[in-house]
Amino acid sequence: GRLEAVTQQMGYHPQYLDSFLKTQHYLMHMDGPLPFDCRHYIAIMAAARHQCRYLVNLHVLQFLRAGGDPQWLRGLDFIPPKLRNLNEINKILAHRPWLITKEHIEKLLKISEWSWSLAELVHAVVLLAHCHALASFVFGCGCEQDEGLGGRGSLKPSSPGNQCFCEATTGNGCSQELLRINRKRSLDSCMELDSLRERMQRIHVETEGREEMRLLQQDREEGEGQGAEVGVQDGTEHRSDPSAGHCPLTDTDGEVTGATNLACYMQDPDFGYQDFARRDEDQTQVFRVQDYSWEDHGFSLVNRLYSDIGHLLDEKFRMVDGLQSSAMAKRQGCEPSVFKRGIWNYIHCMFGIRYDDYDYAEVNQLLERMLKVYIKTVTCYPEKTNPEMFDRFWKQFKHSEKVHVNLLILEARMQAELLYALQAITQYMI
Repeated sequence: GRLEAVTQQMGYHPQYLDSFLKTQHYLMHMDGPLPFDCRHYIAIMAAARHQCRYLVNLHVLQFLRAGGDPQWLRGLDFIPPKLRNLNEINKILAHRPWLITKEHIEKLLKISEWSWSLAELVHAVVLLAHCHALASFVFGCGCEQDEGLGGRGSLKPSSPGNQCFCEATTGNGCSQELLRINRKRSLDSCMELDSLRERMQRIHVETEGREEMRLLQQDREEGEGQGAEVGVQDGTEHRSDPSAGHCPLTDTDGEVTGATNLACYMQDPDFGYQDFARRDEDQTQVFRVQDYSWEDHGFSLVNRLYSDIGHLLDEKFRMVDGLQSSAMAKRQGCEPSVFKRGIWNYIHCMFGIRYDDYDYAEVNQLLERMLKVYIKTVTCYPEKTNPEMFDRFWKQFKHSEKVHVNLLILEARMQAELLYALQAITQYMI
């Protein structure tokens, strides 16, 4: 029941891994505004937007472990209206965060008996952004492909047992003890129970292959396509069929086996990323960081409404910025800070976030075309990432350097979503 594939990849950068695990544990298992079962269900909703079976299956088990109602796992039609009302901002944050407005916030905070408190909403927004960004990392590093039959499509290095997790961050190697700790570290201490570990093993064995699941998904969408299009055009909400959208979770022996149809956790499945550059000019404006930044605005707001999470997020943002990337930068003929800023600003640019003090012509000079294609895919529609894309970009670079790029994608994407959501909350409060 542990995120071993994720922690193994992040283990190439152990200082970042420590920061990530602290944040993940705080969000899911420490005191906070939201009940524990709701936290895991929100994570399921977020991961399902990108069809990330790896994260959905993990949080399904954690949801049940936290005492969640098994009926909720049948889909959005079976959950309380308060949670279901979160679907709209989940959808927008995942694909077009620039569309979030104070009206979305007001709607959630003022729905009589199903209203959210500000603190609950901030917790939920951080969870959504965290899981959307983690889905990008899961697909980007091939952890999702490992869910297929026999670990098909694994992007792990050829001899992981002989690789030092610290090779990319230190020149001195690492102790056997640190290596042992990083290999065994669990994302969730609650999932150490043998029974849940066995169930997760069953999921790996019994979950259908990705190709087969894609065909099933296509069949379902073709059957419901017309209804979905009407729902979008006339402004009504598209809901999954209660009889067709159930997510079977048990086999004939009653064992938990994991979700097989992620569509039951989504509404409006056709809603996806749209190039910000092609947006309706009258609909939205470029987000200028000097007007609303994480350091000057977002950090203080999130920390005030959800105690201490701001410090953990800030540490994680700073940690990824401080990772060593001299080898990558040297190959591109520039300074490490320049190279990393180019990647970060390119990701934010795709979400309409601009820095007035940055010359965006540098992006095309620093980032070769194949790398840009990879970054955009993993950032904007990670479910379309495949093992070939990972293997093709930067053939001359180490595996740890590719993981570093995926960490930059994770954190830049998460910060982008948070900036839009927190700005909308600030505007509502004002």
